[in-house]
Amino acid sequence: MRHVVIVAGGSGTRLWPLSRKGMPKQLLHLVEDKSLLRIAYERVAPVVGADHVWVCTGRSYRDVVEAELPEIDPSHILGEPVGRDSLNAMAWPTAVLDRLDPEATVAVVTADQIMRPDDTFRERLDVAFEVVDAEPEALVTFGVVPTTPHTGYGYLHRGEPVPGFAEVTTVREFREKPDRATAERYLASGEYWWNSGMFVWRAATFLAQLRVLAPESYNIVAAIAEDPGRVDELFLQAPKISVDYAIMEPVSRAGGPSRVLVVSLPIQWYDIGGFPALADQLPHDAEGNAGEGPVVHLDSRDTLVINRTGDGHLVATVGLSDMVVVRTADVTLVCPKGDTERIKSLVAAVREEAGESFV
Repeated sequence: MRHVVIVAGGSGTRLWPLSRKGMPKQLLHLVEDKSLLRIAYERVAPVVGADHVWVCTGRSYRDVVEAELPEIDPSHILGEPVGRDSLNAMAWPTAVLDRLDPEATVAVVTADQIMRPDDTFRERLDVAFEVVDAEPEALVTFGVVPTTPHTGYGYLHRGEPVPGFAEVTTVREFREKPDRATAERYLASGEYWWNSGMFVWRAATFLAQLRVLAPESYNIVAAIAEDPGRVDELFLQAPKISVDYAIMEPVSRAGGPSRVLVVSLPIQWYDIGGFPALADQLPHDAEGNAGEGPVVHLDSRDTLVINRTGDGHLVATVGLSDMVVVRTADVTLVCPKGDTERIKSLVAAVREEAGESFV
């Protein structure tokens, strides 16, 4: 049986002060007046049906996730007591599904991406399921066909074509986020795709690799799948590591019976990891200013203003360029776009100097 797991963890501190302790970015209504989680659900549900959609999220967000996705069974919402990086967020639901359905094929997608058109993604998701049906030992990922020399994404170096599938190749290696010159070389070569961080695998195949390559995590998620009441006791002990480092990269290098394959995604793809990416999804004026809420600009350009006070307060700017201004009921953020990667550090400083209530 085919299943989809939406990973919706993390706090999204790079979108602070919109994202907060109790309302992470994937639950905010940021684009099309929908949450990113809702958008992700509507993208995948037509492929497998609501009964086969699962969500792995932070436990404190369970109630909000249930309200956002009333179509899915509450038992399909797995609440992590604490975040332990992507390996465990993907391994736990995979172990649960393997226990429920020894023939389970699992697609793992994330809740912080915008993709257009959805139909193309659904078509390629079907292809990935078909690849795993044909080659059950494969671990399949998706490579977004790059349109710019982006330095904020990891890359996949694609290899030989897979017979029988026109848009599927092997993966030679995973590459970290490159500098500008390297990204331009990747784009010009046509041999590299953006690493989407989404996967399809047989649950049994993934767990077999997990048992060999990350036995501590395997033992923990297998024990939790057998006895969910032990999640608090055991999940905190899971090593904090990404699925790429723990599984995908070693398998791509090993040359064993399992191998990593990649399905191309020729789509518009946006990872909403920070304010510059969010700005790309919002309406713009003639000077490139983007945002929402009451705002007036004079001689400002390429500036993002989000005014979410809801009290009629106006934000007015003069002569700003490449800035981010975000106003909520209790916090105002002013930041050059080029410094938005430092917002995570800013949140730590706010926690220390102003207190938990502001984060």
